[in-house]
Amino acid sequence: MPLLIRKYKSVGGMMQEERIDDPDRIERYFRLFEKDDLKKLETGVKVFIEKDEWQLLP
Repeated sequence: MPLLIRKYKSVGGMMQEERIDDPDRIERYFRLFEKDDLKKLETGVKVFIEKDEWQLLP
């Protein structure tokens, strides 16, 4: 089961990590990415969108 990890800075300035393992939710997040970024994610490379760091683990 794939796992999508999102690291971001909260409003209070603390680094947060969100682990998303629901396939439907992962599919919805994939719509945010451009094709090049999506290809990188599928190979396990970390992708940055604005200030958020995303990584897909198989």
